[in-house]
Amino acid sequence: MSNTTMQPMTPLTPAVFHILLALADGEKHGYGIMQEVTTITNGEVRMGPGTLYGTIKRMLESGLIEETEERPDPALDDERRRYYRITSFGERVAHAEASRLATLLNVAQSKRLVGGAT
Repeated sequence: MSNTTMQPMTPLTPAVFHILLALADGEKHGYGIMQEVTTITNGEVRMGPGTLYGTIKRMLESGLIEETEERPDPALDDERRRYYRITSFGERVAHAEASRLATLLNVAQSKRLVGGAT
């Protein structure tokens, strides 16, 4: 799928992009996603269950993520947990969004709104 085809998907909402980032390095259950978002944002973003699961529902419907059937060791897992992973389409959309944001950051740096440009 080309970037032109993905344009209707971007820009992503912050919640969608944070979830894609959280799943980029492997599948996680909902609470694990919430913890990862808090970690990668240095505690600046705390995603509550309503936001998380509402966003996950929409992401499942749009094919950005999928629920996995694979389970960790049953002795270490709660059977009620659902695990999610990013799809190849989700990876492409996340890449397109990251590129879009990098371009904006370059503009902000060139205008000396953030560090990096001289």
